[in-house]
Amino acid sequence: MEAVTFAGVLGAVVGSFLNVVAYRLPRRESLIRPASRCPACGTHVKPYDNIPILSWLWLRGRCRSCAAPISPRYPLVEALTAALCVGAVLVHHSAAAITLSIVLILLVVPAALIDLEHRIIPNRLTGLGAVLALVIGLALDPGGEPERLIAGVAAGGFLLIAALAYPGGMGMGDVKLAAVMGLFLGPAVAAAVVVGLLTGVLVGVVIIARKGARDGRKTAIPFGPFLALGALVGVFAGQPIVDLYVNHFVH
Repeated sequence: MEAVTFAGVLGAVVGSFLNVVAYRLPRRESLIRPASRCPACGTHVKPYDNIPILSWLWLRGRCRSCAAPISPRYPLVEALTAALCVGAVLVHHSAAAITLSIVLILLVVPAALIDLEHRIIPNRLTGLGAVLALVIGLALDPGGEPERLIAGVAAGGFLLIAALAYPGGMGMGDVKLAAVMGLFLGPAVAAAVVVGLLTGVLVGVVIIARKGARDGRKTAIPFGPFLALGALVGVFAGQPIVDLYVNHFVH
C-alpha cells in the first residue's frame, strides 16, 4: 500500500513538472527558471496554488490574480500520470520492471504532448530517456540488458525503414522514440509498435473517410502520441501479448 501511495503522489507531482516540460522544452526555455507563472498576467504561482490537481479544483480552474482560465489539461495530465504510475506498481513486481515502466511513462507523456502541439519529439527527451534506460537496466537487471538493447535496435530499425520508405508518414523523432521504448520494454516493444501503427492507421482511415482521400492524405498527423499509446500498452500488457502470439502462432 505504501508503494502504491508513493507512486500516486510521485506521479501527480512529476506530472505537474511534465506540464512545464511540455510547454517550455520545445520553446527552448529553462525548465527551472523562472518559477511557474500565469501565462495571462505573468504573476508567479504561489506554492499553495501549485499543488497538483487540488489547486486547480480549489481555484476552479482560474488564476488567483487575474481570474484568467487555466487549461484543464494541467490537472488531467497530473491525474493521468499519477494513475499510470500506480498502475505500473500494481502490474509489475520487480524493482527493475516497476522503475523502467514508471520512467518510460514519465517520458512518453511529455513526448506525446509536445508532438501533438509542435509536431516534434525533442532529442533532449529521447536522449535522456536512452541514458536512463541503460543506467536503470544495468543497475537493476543487468542480465536483461542485452535483450533490451536488441529490442531497441529492432524497434528503431523497423521505424527507420518505414520513415525512409514513406518520409511524410513519420520523422526521425518517432524513430528515436521507438528505439528508446525498446530499451525500456525489451521484447514487449513489439506489441507497443504494432499498437502504435494500428491506431495510427485507424485514425488515418477515419480522417480520410471524413475529409475524402485527397484532403485526408494531406492532413498531418503526429505519430508520437500513437507510439506513446503503444508504450503504455507495452508497459501494462506487452509481454502477455507477445507470449500469446508466440504460443499460438509460432509453436
